[in-house]
Amino acid sequence: MDPFRQEQFLNVMDRDEAERRFQSALDLTPLEPEEIPLSDALGRVLACDVLAPVDVPSFDRSNVDGFAVRAEDTYRATPDQPAILKINAEVLTTGVIPGVTVASGRATAIATGAVVPRGADAVVMIEHTDSTDQGLILRKPVTPGANITGAGSDIGKGETVLRSGEVLTSRETGVLAALGLARVPVVRRPRVAILSTGDELIPPGGVMLPGLVFDSNGTILADAVREQGGEPISFGIVADDENKLREVLREALNYDLVLLSGGTSKGAGDLSYRVVGELGQPGIVAHGVALKPGKPLCLAVVQRTGKARAVPVVVLPGFPTSAIFTFHEFVAPVIRRLSGRLALPAETVPARLPIRVNSERGRTEYLLVSLVEIPANPKSEDRKPRTEHGSNTDANQSSIRVPSMAGDSDFESRVSNSSLAAYPMGKGSGSVTAFSRADGFVVIPRQREYLEAGEIVKVHLLGQGIRPADLVVIGSHCIGLDFLLGRLHAVGFRSKFMAVGSTGGLTAARRGECDVAGVHLLDPKTNTYNRPFLTDDLILVPGYKRLQGIVFRHGDSRFEGRSVEEAVARALSDPNCILQNRNRGSGTRILIDQLLSEARPMGYWTEARSHNAVAAAVAQGRADWGVAIAPVAKDSDLGFIALQDEHYDFVVPRSRLHRPAVRAFCQLLNNPEVKFALGSMGFASGESSENE
Repeated sequence: MDPFRQEQFLNVMDRDEAERRFQSALDLTPLEPEEIPLSDALGRVLACDVLAPVDVPSFDRSNVDGFAVRAEDTYRATPDQPAILKINAEVLTTGVIPGVTVASGRATAIATGAVVPRGADAVVMIEHTDSTDQGLILRKPVTPGANITGAGSDIGKGETVLRSGEVLTSRETGVLAALGLARVPVVRRPRVAILSTGDELIPPGGVMLPGLVFDSNGTILADAVREQGGEPISFGIVADDENKLREVLREALNYDLVLLSGGTSKGAGDLSYRVVGELGQPGIVAHGVALKPGKPLCLAVVQRTGKARAVPVVVLPGFPTSAIFTFHEFVAPVIRRLSGRLALPAETVPARLPIRVNSERGRTEYLLVSLVEIPANPKSEDRKPRTEHGSNTDANQSSIRVPSMAGDSDFESRVSNSSLAAYPMGKGSGSVTAFSRADGFVVIPRQREYLEAGEIVKVHLLGQGIRPADLVVIGSHCIGLDFLLGRLHAVGFRSKFMAVGSTGGLTAARRGECDVAGVHLLDPKTNTYNRPFLTDDLILVPGYKRLQGIVFRHGDSRFEGRSVEEAVARALSDPNCILQNRNRGSGTRILIDQLLSEARPMGYWTEARSHNAVAAAVAQGRADWGVAIAPVAKDSDLGFIALQDEHYDFVVPRSRLHRPAVRAFCQLLNNPEVKFALGSMGFASGESSENE
């Protein structure tokens, strides 16, 4: 067989149909119970109801330090006419069994938690008594049962205290301990075999070489399995070898569920599913699902001889974001049901989409977003609410999505009062960080080709609730900014940064969607950075200067030792000289366009979102030149031809100057120690934001 032949998916099908076929072939009742020590029970699921084997407390217990008495002996006691009782010689402390009955007219000293003696029906607080030669003097009456917890008043013997299916937290384990239960019946956790497949994979800690990738899916999936109540069994990395994969898979089928990811490094995306298809019946139930990300998903079910349950086998896409999304859609519900857990309640919030987002018709798309708070009454020109999106049937069939919210008056009221903006993460399914940094996702139905800027969307939260950041920064990326945010984090301020370029950051600041925008925009008319773009609602906080320049690999004669004019001329005259451009809206992109004039060399339309990405493309030989800042060029050991100093400043909405995190950020910029540190990184003082 040709190893580079790419076979098409067997039958790309609707998400709901794929899930229906998959689950209908499985026994999803909880796994069999097992008894475990109470010390190991935290987070486990009860397999049956727990009935109290004893009363709690098991005796009538004093709640205070004082004297056990008969209440009727105190009824006539007043400050002027106190009751006087004789004190028994016995003193009751915790753990002591009473030996003397409290008779009429008598009292017994008792400590908090001690057993109430026979004959007593109340305890008088010691603060309300005096002891004299006459005996115990009481100036305040008590009623029967006063300051006593009766036997079984907390939990009665035979009472159902915990129900089957409850997830045990510290509260429940405390109840079990109070009942004296040393062992607990819980649902056995499903054991999930995890394989990462692909010749390009190496384990974390391995030696990185060109073309290799650290295996992040193994860690991501193992911890995701734990979060859902399963027990991951790591089979490590399996190379793209059919015989080896077949051997490992047959061993993995001894567990409750099998997860594979990747295995397409040779272009033969059919390797994993071909081997899975040989394992047994009923076999593959879906291969290729109309999702984005997640189309290559393969779902199979294998019945093993001698096993009561068929084993689900899932081949997840290799890209991290695709893998984790499809895991939560198709695998997490199976693990939760096998472990006896209920479906996770999903939470949604309405948010405004600041920019237009294109989608692919025919595939349900999951758009990862980051949420930022916006003013309750944004400017009218920035408010463009359209139809609430995501409440039709096609968009709401995901297992980690709530049912349709159409007609939900609570959601509709929240839409009208929405104070959140949902910024797309702007990273593809190959991103490792996108899922971890996202607050939620928007479901784009398969019949939609785009979502319009200003549209109100339904954001499905990843996790329970939103924890707003103390400081939201939107705009151009800089390693100096990374340093500043790190210093803020060290003193307790949680920040969120979104790289959308200087223009995008300035727009977000104008709309009040961020606390700080990092910008370096040159006004060609005044030859001035940043100030000309301010409005009355914005304040400029001077940042620092950055030296921009052309980066290239050392020894490249087209650039080495050349002036800017010579280097650009030689690059443009060589049709094989590839440029790594920056993203539209960034200050560096404006500088590049000025440098090129009308020229559009090879690579012009390839955009990178950061200086580091430009340096990586040049260092790895995917491009021959680009524009980046001097500190990044130095860190990447690249040649550098200086272009000009630019001012990287910070724009703050006037309405947000009072926020503690904003004040702390501004103070950092004036801190001599911080200025020195920035200078050592290659960033000069930026007291003025005008070209000098």
